[in-house]
Amino acid sequence: VQLQASGGGLVQAGDSLRLSCAGSGRAFSRDSMAWFRQAPGKEREFVAAIDWSTGNTIYLDSVKGRFTISRDNAKNTAYLQMNSLKPEDTAVYYCAARTAALYFGGTSRVAQNYDYWGQGTLVTVSS
Repeated sequence: VQLQASGGGLVQAGDSLRLSCAGSGRAFSRDSMAWFRQAPGKEREFVAAIDWSTGNTIYLDSVKGRFTISRDNAKNTAYLQMNSLKPEDTAVYYCAARTAALYFGGTSRVAQNYDYWGQGTLVTVSS
């Protein structure tokens, strides 16, 4: 299984970006997929996750209403639409897949519970 993240870039505060995570190697019909981010000098942080089968989602509180995670079954690709970006959203964004359904508790928010990771894509938001 391989995950390929793309779509990062340099934008101004208030702008939008859409990140993509293309999966290969097998279908993800029974997985959940997530986006994490890591800012310089900080620990990796959960951003959002989606259950591939049901489409259920969970988010970090600070991105609710601004970010939307989605998936395209036919393309085996997950997306993170990021609107109203803020300088504090600046980080390397990683996609990850977990061979398990989405849990609304803490399990799906923990990086160590994910089996596969993409290489990361840098998002820089200037003020």
